[in-house]
Amino acid sequence: MNGLIDSLLAWMDRRAENSARSVAQHTGRRNFLTRAGASIVGGVVGATMLPMLPYDRNFGMAFGQEGASPDGDQTQCDYWRYCALDGNLCNDCGGSITQCPPGSEASSVAWVGTCTNPNDGRDYLVSYNDCCGKASCEGSFCFTSEGERPGYRMGLYNDINWCMANASKGYHCTVAVVVGLAE
Repeated sequence: MNGLIDSLLAWMDRRAENSARSVAQHTGRRNFLTRAGASIVGGVVGATMLPMLPYDRNFGMAFGQEGASPDGDQTQCDYWRYCALDGNLCNDCGGSITQCPPGSEASSVAWVGTCTNPNDGRDYLVSYNDCCGKASCEGSFCFTSEGERPGYRMGLYNDINWCMANASKGYHCTVAVVVGLAE
């Protein structure tokens, strides 16, 4: 009987030793001090830095006006994204700069332009998609066509009806979507 108890105690000792070694290998004093310091500093500094962080105090009122944007007036033809646009602005026809008005759909094919954002001086690839399926909009018409190429460069030519690939070929307006940086 004593042999059985001794072997059980020896098994428990080995088990406890292995567990302690395993914990010591994965966590140490430095790990504990690192985590404790991060939680103390994060809690103290985070609580003290919170009132100093910038936040929007105008509750969106500054940009609530039609066309107001931090990078220019999106309702004017000289807005930087419209550098190669030829058509009616969708944000003047019930849509937005990136969304077609209700009842119309974006064309399946589009032309592109490279426009320079004056705020950061970088060039962006902008996709111009016609919105199709409704009668032509009576909104602002822009004809900037910067960098337009003849008809044999279809992706850079904007004088055709890009609704040709859609089921409904009626042109309504054009959106200007930034695809990415032109590098």
